Amino acid sequence: MRVGLLGAGRIGKVHAQAISSHPESALVAVSDAFEKNAQALAEGYGCQVRSSDEIIADSSIDAVLIATPTDTHSDLIEAAARSGKAVLCEKPVDLSLERAHACLANVGEKAASIMIGFNRRFDPSFGALKTAIDAGEIGKTELLSITSFDPAPPPVEYIKVSGGLFRDMMIHDFDMANFIMGQAPVSVSATGSSVVDPAIGAAGDFDTAVVTLSYADGRIAVIKNSRRAVYGYDQRVEVLGSGGLLQAQNMLENTVVKSTAEGVCSAKPTYFFLERYMPAYKAEWTAFVEAVQGKSKMPVNLYDGVAALAMAEAATRSAHSGQPVKMVDVLEESERREAV
Repeated sequence: MRVGLLGAGRIGKVHAQAISSHPESALVAVSDAFEKNAQALAEGYGCQVRSSDEIIADSSIDAVLIATPTDTHSDLIEAAARSGKAVLCEKPVDLSLERAHACLANVGEKAASIMIGFNRRFDPSFGALKTAIDAGEIGKTELLSITSFDPAPPPVEYIKVSGGLFRDMMIHDFDMANFIMGQAPVSVSATGSSVVDPAIGAAGDFDTAVVTLSYADGRIAVIKNSRRAVYGYDQRVEVLGSGGLLQAQNMLENTVVKSTAEGVCSAKPTYFFLERYMPAYKAEWTAFVEAVQGKSKMPVNLYDGVAALAMAEAATRSAHSGQPVKMVDVLEESERREAV
């Protein structure tokens, strides 16, 4: 499968490695708004530097991976879909839920064959937890808890264009909740504050947040996010069921445990997402290749991407209003705006 990569930044480099290391895909072209970034990546992987439009228009290229800034995602998804290419696009679909709904409508039946990059679904530990749930190993799921703490906040300049914590950071956890619980919630209640960096609050965003998701059948999910955990990248999932408990713990820097008269200690969690989720990115790409080859369904499609973005929109509204937000109200309002 001949692949064009749109975006040669930090995450683009991760995807370039996954594409090139797969035996059934080849990276043939790369584009980036900063030509030096594209040139450096192209030299490392022996591919061409071309514009995004040229890559999308090239009939010899089978698929594109979109790793550009979020405000370009919907336009590039639509253009690639029109050209008949398979698409894997980094999250989120867009910063605007209305624009994401328009994208969904514009690609039509191709929506189910477009993949959104929620790589955490492909983490081996989270995948094993989901398999155990589906096998009924802890009975009926009742309470889900997701912890997602970054080691340090990003620059405020990034915060200002990120779309906010719920769209930029917690959106991964919204998708994880949908993945584990098997459906979307009916209401979202969020509380957010800025206690890590006052500049983040001054920029209109939160750096610390807790969200409660309520489901039609009475189940509950709780998501905790922080932009700062001084001990490393904290990524844990816990599910309580009628017949027991499942936990996916942190990946540690090493497995050495020291036990002395003073106490017991072990290594810290891996530092950040590149160390923690590199195997997941490779597994994600493999799943995409297999879906394009017709061996399986697209595991995370455009509908999933819009669903997670709708939850982020609901959480943002709730955090600012202090009131729970019904998902049906968010979706109906977005669809009305998109129709206008």
